[in-house]
Amino acid sequence: MNIIRTKAVELTTIPAIAYKQKLASGGAGIKILRIDGDQSAVCTIDKRTGEMLDYGIIDESLFPLEAFDEAFDLTSSLPYSARGSIRLTSVQIDDLDVVEEAPIEQTDMTLSPEYQAIIDRYGDEEGKINYALMNKDFIQFAAKSKVVADMVGQRASQDEILTFIVKSRATFISNRKESLDDALVALLIETLDEIDPRSAFKELKAHIKRMQAKNPKR
Repeated sequence: MNIIRTKAVELTTIPAIAYKQKLASGGAGIKILRIDGDQSAVCTIDKRTGEMLDYGIIDESLFPLEAFDEAFDLTSSLPYSARGSIRLTSVQIDDLDVVEEAPIEQTDMTLSPEYQAIIDRYGDEEGKINYALMNKDFIQFAAKSKVVADMVGQRASQDEILTFIVKSRATFISNRKESLDDALVALLIETLDEIDPRSAFKELKAHIKRMQAKNPKR
């Protein structure tokens, strides 16, 4: 069964591998799996702060905080994709033992041409998303766009402006003739945010806020 997760990374603090996974309840979780036994542990990532939170009881003798810190750093900015189960020894570790997989009824934006085009365009040598480059590109588009300027003048909300920018750039980058609807753009933004909630569109949102500040309410 495929799940929406990053590739697995090998840890050096303990004999284990780890990956970041999309959760059915929203947001992301990091799962660590020891390679010298059948034990696993999970933390979730706060969608607002990007900080790790405990998920269930964790045996710190097997999974010290340093291991989670390393897993967090190594999986940061790694893109999601629909990936198969991993097997260590005789145990299939991607069973629904702790973390639920993303619900089947939800559209998987990692399969969309727009998502894949963004990953390909802004991916670095390590396969991570270069959010600084992506934000710079999107900000340049926003600064030149008459539609964005008009939306700011009409006092559209930050979310409305962000949706238009992401929709426009995703359509262009993926060379699509038709744009995603707003609901799918929201899912695309959510998926990118879950990969690294501290970085995804931080600079772009700040730019939109500055543009809005220059157009005070009358």
